[in-house]
Amino acid sequence: MIEIDQMDHAGIRIKDEAAALKFYGALGFEVMTRVEFDAVIVIKNKNDVELNLVCNGVDNTDGKNILMDVPEKHTGITHLALRVTDIKATIAALADNDITITQGPVTFGKDGHVSVFVRDPDRNVIELRGRMQDEDSIEGLEFYDPEG
Repeated sequence: MIEIDQMDHAGIRIKDEAAALKFYGALGFEVMTRVEFDAVIVIKNKNDVELNLVCNGVDNTDGKNILMDVPEKHTGITHLALRVTDIKATIAALADNDITITQGPVTFGKDGHVSVFVRDPDRNVIELRGRMQDEDSIEGLEFYDPEG
């Protein structure tokens, strides 16, 4: 058996480097390294969460995310979930940075978490998930119970 300790990083293919860096910068990421021999920018946040932006994307899908925006269900990773310290502050920061919440805020079941979903400039789905905080004060909070 292979024993995996933790996730190391995720690679996200992008086409517009400047737009991606602005978006991920609003999420607290900074450029650490630009790989000279490949089209990769390594970004990290203050907690050492690492993403690799792969800068060789092309858009031949009419601006759609093939995993999320078309009727056919293609295989692949549908979204990246990032844990946030404060969901209410996250929602406010998204608004301050003109980042649209595409789904949520929503809580799934009774696990004490609230999520919001956003799209990066290349339509990749990012879930920002935090602990439930004063649920009555989270505007528009939806309760989704997968058990009915």
